[in-house]
Amino acid sequence: MTLFSTIGFAAPWLLLGLLALPLLWILLRAVPPAPIRRVFPGVALLLGLKDEDIQSDKTPWWLLLLRALVMACLIVGLAGPIVNPAPKGQSLSKLLVILEGSWADASDWAAQQRKALEVVEQSRNQGRPVAFLQLTASQDDLVFSASSEVAPAIKAAEPNAWLPKENWKGQFEPLGDFDTHWLASPLDWSGRTQLARELLRHGSVEVAMSRSSPLGLLPLRTTAQGIEIAAVRMTAGQAQVVAVDILGLDPSGVERRLQRADIQFAAQALRATTAVDLPLEMRNRISRLAVVTHKSAAAVRLTDDRIRRPEIAILTGETSDRESLILFAPDHYLTQALSPVAELIEGTLDDVILANPDAIILADVAKIASKEALVDWVVDGGTLVRFAGPRLAAVQFEAQARDPLLPVKLRAGGRTVGGAMSWGAPKTLQSFEVDTPFYGLPTPDEVTVTAQVLAEPGPDLPPHVIARLSDGTPLVTRRQLGQGQVVLFHVTANTEWSNLPISGLFVAMLERLSVVGSAANFEPDSLAGSTWQLVEQLDGAGKLMQVDDRAGIAGAELAQAAISPKTPAGLYQGNDRRWARNILSDDSQLSPALWPDEVRLLGQDQPRSQRLGAWFLALALGLLAADVMAALWISGRLRGGVLGAIFGALLINIFPQSASAQTPPAQAIAASRAVVLAYVETQDARQDEISRAGLLGLSQALFQRTSIEPAAPIGLSLARDELSFFPFLYWPITLGQQPLSSEELRKLNRYLKGGGMILFDTRDGDIARVGQTTKEGRVLQQLAAGLNLPPLAPIVPDHVLTRSFYLLQDFPGRYASRDIWVEAPQNASVQVEGMPFRNLNDGVTPVVIGGNDWAAAWAVDDAGAPLLPVGRGRAGERQREIALRFGVNLIMHALTGNYKSDQVHVPELLRRLGE
Repeated sequence: MTLFSTIGFAAPWLLLGLLALPLLWILLRAVPPAPIRRVFPGVALLLGLKDEDIQSDKTPWWLLLLRALVMACLIVGLAGPIVNPAPKGQSLSKLLVILEGSWADASDWAAQQRKALEVVEQSRNQGRPVAFLQLTASQDDLVFSASSEVAPAIKAAEPNAWLPKENWKGQFEPLGDFDTHWLASPLDWSGRTQLARELLRHGSVEVAMSRSSPLGLLPLRTTAQGIEIAAVRMTAGQAQVVAVDILGLDPSGVERRLQRADIQFAAQALRATTAVDLPLEMRNRISRLAVVTHKSAAAVRLTDDRIRRPEIAILTGETSDRESLILFAPDHYLTQALSPVAELIEGTLDDVILANPDAIILADVAKIASKEALVDWVVDGGTLVRFAGPRLAAVQFEAQARDPLLPVKLRAGGRTVGGAMSWGAPKTLQSFEVDTPFYGLPTPDEVTVTAQVLAEPGPDLPPHVIARLSDGTPLVTRRQLGQGQVVLFHVTANTEWSNLPISGLFVAMLERLSVVGSAANFEPDSLAGSTWQLVEQLDGAGKLMQVDDRAGIAGAELAQAAISPKTPAGLYQGNDRRWARNILSDDSQLSPALWPDEVRLLGQDQPRSQRLGAWFLALALGLLAADVMAALWISGRLRGGVLGAIFGALLINIFPQSASAQTPPAQAIAASRAVVLAYVETQDARQDEISRAGLLGLSQALFQRTSIEPAAPIGLSLARDELSFFPFLYWPITLGQQPLSSEELRKLNRYLKGGGMILFDTRDGDIARVGQTTKEGRVLQQLAAGLNLPPLAPIVPDHVLTRSFYLLQDFPGRYASRDIWVEAPQNASVQVEGMPFRNLNDGVTPVVIGGNDWAAAWAVDDAGAPLLPVGRGRAGERQREIALRFGVNLIMHALTGNYKSDQVHVPELLRRLGE
């Protein structure tokens, strides 16, 4: 490639001006420079004399050359020089720019967009109309227009978590002839060759392929010791190690990295697996897996109920050892059915409740010792499954009272419907009704019932029956109790009254009741009759996004549907189950793209066009300034004052920030116009987002409940930002925070001295009392070592924080610990007669320290809905409300100081005024 083939001009005819430079040289050389004037008295003697020989001096050659260069740079700059211009050998005028925009493009999306914008810019230089098509996005009719209208669409485009689905069909015929520039991923997909041939019918097609090499995670497999992770890649040829982060929720509900695993690909292998040992508790917390160095939806693996082994307790009414009758034991078939898919917990009922399992099963238990504790456990969200038997049938039930641990009233005594001592035949099962959790499950004819306990008939019985026998009598009943449920099988858990426990239907019914989870949960047959709703969607880069309410999708239809805009990858909710739909399946392969021979494949390292006009104009301006200084110097006018002014102007132009150093930043201006709550930025992006969302929720609560109208919260860098504009700082303590520099300590001490308040949140549940044992607590001690903090003490019941707006005695966040630390009172022993409170802390306590993770409890999304769960059921919502009230009290205290302490004097003042 020659020099002239890599340089072009937007207006080459302007280069004709270079031909005038010799004429300019002649004119400048003919004009002498201005003479130097010197004041000398002796010159008066020369007045009146005439010199016949007058000879003018010539302009120095170097000054002529400088002025010629100024003109040359000006002409070349106006001509618009371009390095690596687009070729102009195209015979067609219109250009179609295509971006695929699938998950395979996500890791290289920024480079793809930049290249597309360069192509559009080149088309603008050529005067060609342009159209833009993203193959994974919904598309209106294509229209060729100016590049200025196409560029915003390219900038706004985002990759999606599905492959192209032929959204181009029927759009090209009305467009006539056009050329195509296709920025493609290296991954092959169905319909790519068909699209290329369709485009070739309209003109030339050139393809620039991405440099990325797609890689994805395959379905997880559970093992006795943990999980097995599998991955697939597109190209082999060399060994590769892929790091995978195993992410899950910590006890406070915040997603963190639980472990990192390495998957090693052999040189010629396209697939690789690795086994990871994880304890049950940690495995049950896994929410997703993500490849560390690869950003795409295929490199993220969402998890659902299939990976989680529930904890289930089975209790029976047996009190003696009956080894010889093990097949008749009430818990034998339950243990056999549940042990492969669940962790079984042993112990007394009191021990089991303390362990807080997912479900408790009572097999023919008539008398419950800790009945109130079990009721509270169910109300808080537990699932209690009971099986009938001789003991339960023998209980005499009161006519008026209803047992809260039974879904319906029962008749005393059992009912025998088949066998040697009865006239009837064993009963089979009715088909499950539509509004029951068992709808869609088959009812085999070989499943029969010979005995059962009967429910007391009544108008409130039908809504609680979810399975019936062929004669219409209840087989399974259910009732909601608080946030949980109580389920009763009206037969035994062994084969004494029916053969249901030894059928495949038995485990399937337990699955539908959310007692156990299984991989079979999401097979088309088991999904019949269920409805699923998308709650979180995976974007092309592998990030989970909350979605608005969407219409439900039938489970059987969803199981057969591919990943598409209508059924995208993400988390789906159905009753009490969550279903993760991911990009790749067990049989997925990543194949490289193949192109028709007529397609022109561009190299991966295409030279980038660059416009140089501005640089030549800037050089002309600089040479012109040098010419002015040279002319002043020759004429003798370049003195100290003039020289200083010129250098001052140059310094302002070269260092413009020095002239605006006194201008306050935009966020400081915003903070001075309204109350702004701020948080200290950490090295944890997830925590920073929770802090922002938490202060947003607190700001909304202040706006709705008080006269304070806060602006949007702001994240602050201690090294960069000024703190004095913000009355309140929320500082979450994370393990990655570094010790403070001397400048940061000076800034913080000045902030505290000036009346600011800092809430230090160790987010450790206050387990170690101000963090003297936890890792977060030790980080807090290091950070606060150089701060001028006052003596601290646990908050007392009559502190002003307990009544600055709401009357509070507890200060929960996501944790419910009451202990927080504030400035120790200086007059703690002074008690004025007639005052219900002591007048503590004349000013604002500069620091509040705790570990209840308040930002997580305050956090809301952009729609104002709670972002993270708090507690269980209604108790959790009450805890969130108290956390918001504590936040309101904090801000009111930061803004009004001891105002509420002063109010306690009002009764005494009124009494004195009355006297």
